[in-house]
Amino acid sequence: MEMRISKLRNGAVIDHLRPGTAMKAIQVLGVTDGSTLSIGMFLDSKKMGRKDLIKIENRTLTTKEINKIAVLSPEATLCNIRDYQVVQKTKAHLPREISVIVRCNNPKCITNHEKVGTLFAVVEDNPLKLRCRYCERAMSGDEIELI
Repeated sequence: MEMRISKLRNGAVIDHLRPGTAMKAIQVLGVTDGSTLSIGMFLDSKKMGRKDLIKIENRTLTTKEINKIAVLSPEATLCNIRDYQVVQKTKAHLPREISVIVRCNNPKCITNHEKVGTLFAVVEDNPLKLRCRYCERAMSGDEIELI
């Protein structure tokens, strides 16, 4: 087996991302120019057929960041690495409600005019469908915009 991406000494690994979502994940995580990244896209996967993979040096993912990844790719696996060892491994999962990480696409929604954090109910997991708790607007697929 050929090693395509080197081992990570310290940092975060986001594995089993849906194919083609790695760049969007990097964007929503706000990874800065100073971060060292390894990105694999459309890699072979026994579990998924194809997958994306991201390694971020010297970074630990927050709960909010993990929730953002879950919106993009609910089947993702997230690992924290210390001294080349996995110290924490979790599966991304969608909570029943998502707050403050998704923008409501209804221009008349109060969350777009007042200082009110967004709140969405997860109506369906796959394909992902959300409903705004304030205006009741349903969103799915490309309509879902992460903040």
